[in-house]
Amino acid sequence: MNIQSKSLRRYAAPLVAIAVLATATLVTAREPFTKDELKVMDEKLTQSAKRGYDMWYGARADMSSNGLACANCHPDAAATNPQTFPKYMPQADRVMAYREMINWCIENPQAGKAMDVSSSDMVALESYSYYLHRGVAIQTGLQTRQTAGFEPKNARGLNVKGTGIGFDK
Repeated sequence: MNIQSKSLRRYAAPLVAIAVLATATLVTAREPFTKDELKVMDEKLTQSAKRGYDMWYGARADMSSNGLACANCHPDAAATNPQTFPKYMPQADRVMAYREMINWCIENPQAGKAMDVSSSDMVALESYSYYLHRGVAIQTGLQTRQTAGFEPKNARGLNVKGTGIGFDK
C-alpha cells in the first residue's frame, strides 16, 4: 500500500463522518421559535410594556414625592432616546446606562426612591420606553439634540389596530 492510499484512508473516515453529521443537522434544524412560542413571548413583552406605561404615568407612588411622573417631562417616552444609551451624561459627569438614567430622574426631578435596577418594575419602564423607540436611528451628539421621534406603525387616526400602549390606542 502506498503513502497516498494510507493518507486517503486516514482522512476519508473523518470527512465522511463530518458530511453525515452536517446532513443530519440540516434535516433536524428548525426555526428558533414556533409561532406559538413567539406569540407568548410577544404577549409577555406587551404586558411588561403596559406595566411600564402605567408606572410612567404615576402608578407607583414611591417613584415620586412631589407629584411628578415620568410623563410630566416625557409623555409617551418623548426625548428619552433609550436606544442611544449607554452615553455620557453631564449631570452625572459619567457614562450611564439607561436604567441608571431612569433612577436619576426618579431621584432628582421626581424626588422619589431609586428602584432596584434588576427589578421587574425597572424592566417594565425600559420595556415601555424601548417599545416606543423601536427602529429609531441612533444619533450621537449633544444631550440637548434629541434623536428624531419614532414613527408609530399604529396610532390615533390610522385605520389599524393599536397595541393599547401610550397614544397607540
